[in-house]
Amino acid sequence: MTQVNSCLKWLLTIFNIIFAIVGVIIIMIGMESQLSYANGALALDVHTFRKPELYIVGSIIMVIAILGAVGAYNESKACMILFLVCMILGSIVMLLLGSLTAVIRSKLPAVLEAAYRPALPLDRTLYDMRNQMERLQTKMECCGLFSFEDWEGNIPRSCLCSKLWGTCQEVHNKGSQLPKMSVHAKACVPIIEEESLMLADVYVGVFFTLAVLGLLGMVLSSIMIHQLRNPNRPVAVLMSVPAYFNQPPPRYEELQNIVPSTN
Repeated sequence: MTQVNSCLKWLLTIFNIIFAIVGVIIIMIGMESQLSYANGALALDVHTFRKPELYIVGSIIMVIAILGAVGAYNESKACMILFLVCMILGSIVMLLLGSLTAVIRSKLPAVLEAAYRPALPLDRTLYDMRNQMERLQTKMECCGLFSFEDWEGNIPRSCLCSKLWGTCQEVHNKGSQLPKMSVHAKACVPIIEEESLMLADVYVGVFFTLAVLGLLGMVLSSIMIHQLRNPNRPVAVLMSVPAYFNQPPPRYEELQNIVPSTN
């Protein structure tokens, strides 16, 4: 039954097992990012990372990995051809998605600025927006979108800070009876921007890593398909020996010294 090199067969099988593990890790990253942003940036209707790209990518990777592992183990030419096509298309898609995500990442600060700047001032914005902001400030320990001045002096209690080591700042608040109050030093949008950039870096790293793995899978599957198409081709190359090397060694005759007779 064996038509391909056993080392190549097991190498491709192990590669697909690792590929499936990568798919599981990607799904776990998607779950972690969703939990991290459930009450954070997404609370302010940032829809950029709500889409389940990681779930879709992870599931597709697991299906392709299972196809490749089964094809390699059973030496199925049809499965390996289908696996090779998936690797080619997947590598192209991952390169495009990685490049697109890198472009979006570079424009993300400007996008956040344009999205949140119209909501100012916060003390006169819509009631739902104020409630979302107060929940966000309590959870992320920040005050205002870009600065505590976004509340124009009517700073809510969700901005109050009781920590030390430079995380709090003393400000004047005309909406309070106290002349000064301690609020969180950081604004919310810079925190959202930092976490969003970190998530974008994860996306870029995942996409380009998958593109590299796809190229490796293309090479291995191409070699295996070639061996499946040429099962009778000898692996070792026989070298012909020239005829003059096969000639028997010359015979040695005994030489006798003939002494001439003297008369």
